[in-house]
Amino acid sequence: QVELVESGGGWVQPGVSLRLSCATSGLTFSNYGARWYRQGPGKLRKLVADISTDGNTNYEDSVKGRFTISRDNEKNTVYLQMNSLKPEDTAVYYCYIHNWSDDYWGQGIQVTVSS
Repeated sequence: QVELVESGGGWVQPGVSLRLSCATSGLTFSNYGARWYRQGPGKLRKLVADISTDGNTNYEDSVKGRFTISRDNEKNTVYLQMNSLKPEDTAVYYCYIHNWSDDYWGQGIQVTVSS
């Protein structure tokens, strides 16, 4: 059974950093690309960052230079390092794992940036 477990969210003040983790099990993680999406209040779910199986990354414009997606295939985990957080980064963050035949979503984790 495939499981994706997200952690690392919470409430922080603007300018602070958080690191989200998405630990996977039940699949060969190295065979999957990984993404982080987010959904803010009253907004559609939006792609934030993407990392391929060979480590190539892409970012949504508003997070470039502040967020870093990475993966550890030995730990079967994808990370999202979020620096210089802004109130507009407030959202539920979801990890998404995909390959040519399967895809899986995490349950989502809340990140709130507020003073």
